[in-house]
Amino acid sequence: MIEITSRDNPLLKQIRKQIQDPAGYRKSGQVWVEGEHLCSAALLRGSVPEALVVKRSAWSRQTPPGADMARKCLVVEDALFDELSTLESPADYGFLLSWPGLLQADVHTPTVVLDRLQDPGNVGAILRSASAFGFKQVLAIKGTVALWSPKVLRAGMGAHFGLRLVEGADLAAVQSLQLPILTTDVHEGPYLHELIGHQQLPAACAWIMGHEGQGVSPELAALAGQKVRIAQPGGEESLNVATAAAICLHASATAGQS
Repeated sequence: MIEITSRDNPLLKQIRKQIQDPAGYRKSGQVWVEGEHLCSAALLRGSVPEALVVKRSAWSRQTPPGADMARKCLVVEDALFDELSTLESPADYGFLLSWPGLLQADVHTPTVVLDRLQDPGNVGAILRSASAFGFKQVLAIKGTVALWSPKVLRAGMGAHFGLRLVEGADLAAVQSLQLPILTTDVHEGPYLHELIGHQQLPAACAWIMGHEGQGVSPELAALAGQKVRIAQPGGEESLNVATAAAICLHASATAGQS
């Protein structure tokens, strides 16, 4: 256990810098996660913390989970820890985890393709749906928000640690997938419920979800073997992309169980 009382400690400086740069983990090779929920999710999925960073007041009350596994354990003054937090109410401890790095796509794994999505909340919600419905790989096309950024991590609620996350993916990565490729479209294709009714919806597949404003790019749309519409009897023009993703992924998951 290492006690830290100086704001100039190199590790604290690294974390402060990293939380200000959503893609900072790509330079440092480490991801900062804070709070009981995310840290517990990381441990549950087999992550071994490079460092446990904990408030002095919390350390005096109870030894946090992961303390016996972390390669380093740093106890810091409460005020110094609060400077590391991106939460409205700072947590009591956090982990520095090794970033998995730039991975290659597994061409046989059911996949969600994110085409230049910009909203961290949407991306985190889609990661949660992907994990829940058995789509264990996410390909983020270049231009998509950084998947391991603090805001996406919070919105993902721990889903990150059960997924294969491929960042900086291109058209060739999507072309390489050995799976049926589907995408949503407001105007073209059969309705999702029609495909389900006729048992024509594949369970193991790749769903492309498009940019919040521009939708799926023409180049990626051309790779889709099936365009699908989602029935909206209420008459709204379109659905939020995270909502659309949840509907489509759940439909495929249940198609595989029928």
